Amino acid sequence: MAEQHLNVKLLAHTPDTEKVISMASRTCYSPLDLEGLEDKVDAADNAAYIRRVVASGHTSVIEHASFTFGIEGVSRTLLAQITRHRMASFSVQSQRYVSVEGAEVFDYIVPPRIAALGEEAQEKFLSQMKTMQSWYDGWMEALGADAAEDARFVLPGAAATRIVMTMNARELLHFFSLRMCTRAQWEIRELAWQMYQLVYPLAPSVFGYGGPGCCLKGCPEGKRTCGKAAEVKARIENIRNPKG
Repeated sequence: MAEQHLNVKLLAHTPDTEKVISMASRTCYSPLDLEGLEDKVDAADNAAYIRRVVASGHTSVIEHASFTFGIEGVSRTLLAQITRHRMASFSVQSQRYVSVEGAEVFDYIVPPRIAALGEEAQEKFLSQMKTMQSWYDGWMEALGADAAEDARFVLPGAAATRIVMTMNARELLHFFSLRMCTRAQWEIRELAWQMYQLVYPLAPSVFGYGGPGCCLKGCPEGKRTCGKAAEVKARIENIRNPKG
């Protein structure tokens, strides 16, 4: 066990994402039966249609598309933030059932600002993690059966975890608007950017409306703006239209 780094995979998603969304939206406005609707969807330019629908604010229909992510190399600190997004489903590696007893050090995350201070700072951070590992091992020995559920209380926010998370497309747009912002905490911000990079190619008609506020209707932070809108927009553009 050792220092961990963010790894995100798209495990599953609604097949024919744009077709499903188009079918759901057209159901609201058309007298056609399901077979007729499906024929119309198959013959239509669904991407252009969905862009018009989303732009109009009729975003309930994009809830029919869902995306499931496998996420590892993230901290318990991130877990406390991401589970505030209530319109999502989470399965998380349990510290109650997954023991780290006897390891040299449990898996952990190093904040970039600490890592940037150099080798000495990183060694100090590692030493602190090892100290907490020794506390954990001590409680595991002292408490006996089912000790992990209480020994885990001495593990820090830096302890690494794994998550499987499912969100629908509407909640993803909301998540991206908040968490891709430069003012979001660094760990969840990088997670959001990597998630966006995975889903954009699957439904560009939807996720073309994704990103932080400065890429949509202007920065919502007012006087607290980061002033980096151009930089953020360039990064978004690189995902939507990669060079080479």
